[in-house]
Amino acid sequence: MLNVKRLLIATIFGVISGVVCWILASSEGPTPWFFTLSTILGRTLIGFAIGISVFKFKWWLHGIIMGFIFSIPMALQGFYVPGKEMYIFVGTIIMGIIYGFFIELFTTVVFKAGAK
Repeated sequence: MLNVKRLLIATIFGVISGVVCWILASSEGPTPWFFTLSTILGRTLIGFAIGISVFKFKWWLHGIIMGFIFSIPMALQGFYVPGKEMYIFVGTIIMGIIYGFFIELFTTVVFKAGAK
């Protein structure tokens, strides 16, 4: 059964994570609109996936796994930046894991919207 409260909270925190990620990524200067959109939607997808997931793991492990899996497509964009390919790829994956953890933390622990 879909837990709508969980889905909404996780997705909202995914959007917040996306905005934070975009702000951090654009600290060196303006970014193209498609990069901004991709960044925010990529992190929102982590929140949405956490919200609809039916996997039964401990909350912290669930956030880490979902953050890792759903950061891979976004991390592949790093290969378009000459000289920084692996730095961006690995950094995006690591940050996705961190965002996944925090999305799950706020959803499950703070707002008590655990999976049923």
